[in-house]
Amino acid sequence: MAHKPHRSITILMADDDEDDRMLASEALAECRLMNDLQFVADGEELMEYLYQQGRYAQAGSAPRPGLILLDLNMPRKDGREALREIKASPELRHIPIVVLTTSKTEEDIYRSYNLGASSYITKPVTFESLVNVMKAIGQYWFEIVELPPDDSRQEEPGKGE
Repeated sequence: MAHKPHRSITILMADDDEDDRMLASEALAECRLMNDLQFVADGEELMEYLYQQGRYAQAGSAPRPGLILLDLNMPRKDGREALREIKASPELRHIPIVVLTTSKTEEDIYRSYNLGASSYITKPVTFESLVNVMKAIGQYWFEIVELPPDDSRQEEPGKGE
């Protein structure tokens, strides 16, 4: 199977745990994924980023993500609420969301998929396992599947090309 050329895509990680954010960044670097990795610490900040409001209102401060890594358990607005809001928005619903969380409850798994999550991954315990997960995420989302182009929210189905 021929791999398509790797294009740089912004990954937005929503996680309130500073250590988890640092480890994810190091794991992506370890797998040599040259993607732009942005971080937000909770669901409120995630929505501000996506709607380019508040501290993200300045042009260029919040590049449109091609993939969101979402923790469920965050303060202010948790990942479940943010997931529901993103998937209800015509401007945002096309962005794939991979839930990356410590929760292993069946309720969270079912609920995440019902709300529109693309994948559900339990956070690995070791750094080596996290590197393997990031490598798999990178290979799947950036080499195998076709993601909508950055300007997809502006085109109507059937128009263009």
